[in-house]
Amino acid sequence: MPDSRYLLLAAAVSAAVTWGLRALPFTALAPLRASRTVRHLSTRMPAGVMVILLVYCLRDLPLSHARAAAPLVALAVTVGLHLWRRNVLLSIVGGTAVNVVLASAVFGP
Repeated sequence: MPDSRYLLLAAAVSAAVTWGLRALPFTALAPLRASRTVRHLSTRMPAGVMVILLVYCLRDLPLSHARAAAPLVALAVTVGLHLWRRNVLLSIVGGTAVNVVLASAVFGP
């Protein structure tokens, strides 16, 4: 069995590496916060990510089937709720609920 000095040194090295890895992102991000590029991306990225998710989720949707109505109606409800209340949580929960109800109860198997 290793002696206690070796174990304490191993624990100290592990703690130092863990602390360093957790602190590194904060020290690296500090200069980036003042960057014009990062500020520009922070205003544009949320909408871009949502568009990419929308295209990804609806890309294989067969528009010739009646079941395609559930996600499209849920999308319309999500957009409508967001434009009406400007509440992201309400929009996501409302759209998801409409999709689940339509997909399982109305257009279910």
